[in-house]
Amino acid sequence: MVDSAENRKKRRWPFRLAIVLLAYLALAYFLLPMLWIHHEHEAGLASLPMITRTSDDIPADPLNVGIVGSDEDIVRAMHAAGWSAADAVTLRSSIEIAGSVVLDRPYHSAPVSPLYYLGKKEQYAFEKAVGRSADRRHHVRFWKALDKGDDGRPVWLGSATFDRGVGLSHDTGQVTHHIDANIDAERDLLMTDLRNAKVVGHFFQISGIGPTLFGRNGGGDPYYTDGEIHVAVLVPGAANGPADPPTIPPPSLIALKDAVWHGIASQAKSEP
Repeated sequence: MVDSAENRKKRRWPFRLAIVLLAYLALAYFLLPMLWIHHEHEAGLASLPMITRTSDDIPADPLNVGIVGSDEDIVRAMHAAGWSAADAVTLRSSIEIAGSVVLDRPYHSAPVSPLYYLGKKEQYAFEKAVGRSADRRHHVRFWKALDKGDDGRPVWLGSATFDRGVGLSHDTGQVTHHIDANIDAERDLLMTDLRNAKVVGHFFQISGIGPTLFGRNGGGDPYYTDGEIHVAVLVPGAANGPADPPTIPPPSLIALKDAVWHGIASQAKSEP
């Protein structure tokens, strides 16, 4: 029996399909992610997770900001930038925040719900009020990720998000704040506030969770991000910094990825 060319082609196509599939998997899940992961600054962060968790161990808000400086510097810098320290969660503060939301009255140091990173609750939480009540606000939580970074000072990682209102968690049904999906905008706002406060020596960025278009936090709220963490290196003492601190540019491939990503995100956001 003669093996025709057509039969040989039919036998080959599953093999070719398998090659194409393996090439796609290698490119999408190994090669490209490796290309956009960078920790040329603060290499000690490279092995750490880049997402927080709820008290129920549900993946929560991703890390998107960082600060290099001492405890005293971070508190001084955030206050200089116009952010207030959040009160601890107590019965009294819980009643006050409920009254603030229901009665539309100010509470600029309202508590934030705890999140966890590396098994620890946030060491610091700050917020910036929007309007009168505490239902809408900018806020950020910080955890000490490294006791000593490249310059010998602590490195803090944080999650900055915007509370757009109060409602029920999509996952648990509990009363909670819902965040705005554009968490990169919150990251950029905080970095701008620190810049304007003249407390920063320079900025740089490292890889965080990676590009994410359809993320969900611990309350079930959607978010999207280019996956980068922007880091502010504080001037020691958090005072008398330059008016226009430099930003160390990321590798060219990362800059290209960010530009492409924001184009995709903007297009996705504009579609009905």
